[in-house]
Amino acid sequence: MDTRADATGRELPAGRYGSARPRPGGRVRRWVIAGVGVLFGCGIAYLGYVNLGSPPIDAERTGYSPLDATSIKITFDVTRDSPGKPAECVVRAVMRDGTEGGRREVFIPPGGSSTRISAVIRSSGEPVTADVFGCTYQVPPYLSTGAPPTE
Repeated sequence: MDTRADATGRELPAGRYGSARPRPGGRVRRWVIAGVGVLFGCGIAYLGYVNLGSPPIDAERTGYSPLDATSIKITFDVTRDSPGKPAECVVRAVMRDGTEGGRREVFIPPGGSSTRISAVIRSSGEPVTADVFGCTYQVPPYLSTGAPPTE
């Protein structure tokens, strides 16, 4: 019979505290839980890499200059990981109160990995600054053919 003793050496009742032998399957259960935890951690790391890693196309404003009361010129550099693919960037004019006064889609032709582009943005009010809203490789057909956008 398997008995257990407390710190003073007294024998503990087996019915109350169970036996000293580990339960069958306990070790396997720990390995399964550890494996699931590792897989979960790897999944979180992958999602973080995909969503927070470096973007395939990036744009940085290098300058802007107001042209008149309703337009502004922006100059920006586009850096991309696939220079042979055309891209599209959306640029916008911002008014004094921080609202967007105008927006324009700009076609970026295939070329080098880094390209400098200038564009004029029309605004509904007096623009004070301009910025690049974002860029993508998903170019709409009306931009890639050179046809004017439909409204």
